[in-house]
Amino acid sequence: MFLEKTVKTDISTVISAKYADYASLVKMRLSSLVVFTAAISYLYADKGVEVMDWSKFISLIIGGFLVTGSANGFNQILERNLDKFMRRTQDRPLPSGRMTVTEALIASIVMGVSGVLLLGYQVNYLTAFFGIFSLLSYAFIYTPLKQVSRLAVFVGAIPGAMPPLLGYVASANHFGMEPGLLFAVQFVWQFTHFWAIAWLLNEDYNKAGFYLLPSLSGTTKASAYWIMASSIIQIPVSILLYTYNYVGEIYLVSAIIMGIWGLFPAYKLIKNCDVVSAKKVMLTGFLYIMVIQVMMLVDKI
Repeated sequence: MFLEKTVKTDISTVISAKYADYASLVKMRLSSLVVFTAAISYLYADKGVEVMDWSKFISLIIGGFLVTGSANGFNQILERNLDKFMRRTQDRPLPSGRMTVTEALIASIVMGVSGVLLLGYQVNYLTAFFGIFSLLSYAFIYTPLKQVSRLAVFVGAIPGAMPPLLGYVASANHFGMEPGLLFAVQFVWQFTHFWAIAWLLNEDYNKAGFYLLPSLSGTTKASAYWIMASSIIQIPVSILLYTYNYVGEIYLVSAIIMGIWGLFPAYKLIKNCDVVSAKKVMLTGFLYIMVIQVMMLVDKI
């Protein structure tokens, strides 16, 4: 009896540990945020449809998660030796040795292929195409470019802005000005968001050879001014959805208020050039993008 309980406990522990490793490999929180954004855009594009296509919606969520998880898996495979130098990433399954490269590679390939097939056959081919583009550009262009040029942030902002585009084309099955503007809003937001993260993790990034802040001088006023500039630019870009009559006043007011609110921590970062201010920029940015996306949907109800 005691032996049986011990075996069950050991099996449970192993399963729990393996789940945690795979959750880390696919970057569970990031992948969930991507799926959330795509789902919001799907519902936004689904306006006027009397009957919800739950099969397509669920396929988007599962397929989108698998494609995102695959991209994150390939990212960690390529950066496994660099992750050892960063305190934030050194306990990931690959650099810690808890998972082999072969296992991670098989998992990433399976997730990528199954995710793309699900998007292609259960959603539409256009969504599958954008899913493939997002996966390849993130894993095999942005990831290696991080060690070469600060332009990596600009390149990485492209797959980073794909979720709302994926969600829209999954529902509407076409590309045009409206999904293009959804992409643009997320694209511009990426710079404020990622540069704030790069500021917070600058020391770790430098150890791994990643120099991702916009200024060569690092965490200085020059980089802070770039963050302020991107924070300012995202306000008129977000308003374009209203300008072209895709959304109403609820979204407009929310976008303006949230955009202006985001300028205050950016100004404090210029003034103080400290980690506390950078963290506020990052958190405000998270809230900004979530609020305007939800308000975009509310505006259509």
